[in-house]
Amino acid sequence: MPRVQAGEVQLGWREWGKGDVTVVFIHGNLASKDWIELAAPLFPWGLRVIGLDWRGCGDSDRPKPNADYSNYSMQQHAEDMLAALDTLDVGYCHLATHSTGGIIAARMLLMQPRRFGRVLALDPVTPLGMTFNADQIGLFRSMMSSKELTRTVMATAASSLFVPESMAPNAVPRFREGLGEIEALFDRVIDQTFGVSEGIWIGTPVNLTREKESRELERRMPELRHPHMVLWGEKDGWIAPDDLRAMAKAMPDCRLVIVPGIGHSMNLECPALYAGYFGGWFGGLPATLAAD
Repeated sequence: MPRVQAGEVQLGWREWGKGDVTVVFIHGNLASKDWIELAAPLFPWGLRVIGLDWRGCGDSDRPKPNADYSNYSMQQHAEDMLAALDTLDVGYCHLATHSTGGIIAARMLLMQPRRFGRVLALDPVTPLGMTFNADQIGLFRSMMSSKELTRTVMATAASSLFVPESMAPNAVPRFREGLGEIEALFDRVIDQTFGVSEGIWIGTPVNLTREKESRELERRMPELRHPHMVLWGEKDGWIAPDDLRAMAKAMPDCRLVIVPGIGHSMNLECPALYAGYFGGWFGGLPATLAAD
């Protein structure tokens, strides 16, 4: 896969489609740009979609984490993304985010507001941040050395793919019948997870907790004037709906849509449905619609 220079690191990137309207996809924690590969062929004509891997993920460089994980902060990821867009000569674009990609995008929007137009945020970590206690961070450490545990935890991020009874405590998640290429992609992204940096495994929950405690982005939500469509799967047990409602209330142009029957990862769980929302939000836009 190609890589792009972004300051001190090179980030993996991938492109789907050709067109005058550019949308940049920013993935979630322990993930990669590949999480939209099944949806991408269903995106409308006229869109150029670019997926970027965070530092420490996918095909990107894996710098050694600082003792405090400061070089894997949300601000650092945002700066990496902006530097990559500079190198790729993307002067103006829209954003599609998933999970922790949402709070990274918020920092990008605040740093360079006129560079971006619309945002499609799938089950985002909001500008409020998230809190992880010592036991939860310990779980991430345990996942680093256990593929079985990682698969069990990651299954909760795509819960509609699995037989409900198999999601009970101490059970082994079992795929529903007939998933085909979706099942294959899920298994591949689990394998990818074991290549990510400790700066991702531990640094992400540590830095999201810092975001929550600082309340910096919470106070700045009214500045995020870009049109947002926020999609939340009703079976998502990772993102608190109250946080999304607070986000929608505080931001000037933010619409919250609750999607039935879907968990935290519509892009994996139902790629065609995700592509439908994606196309409805970005399809047919003028090429250079500047943000207000």
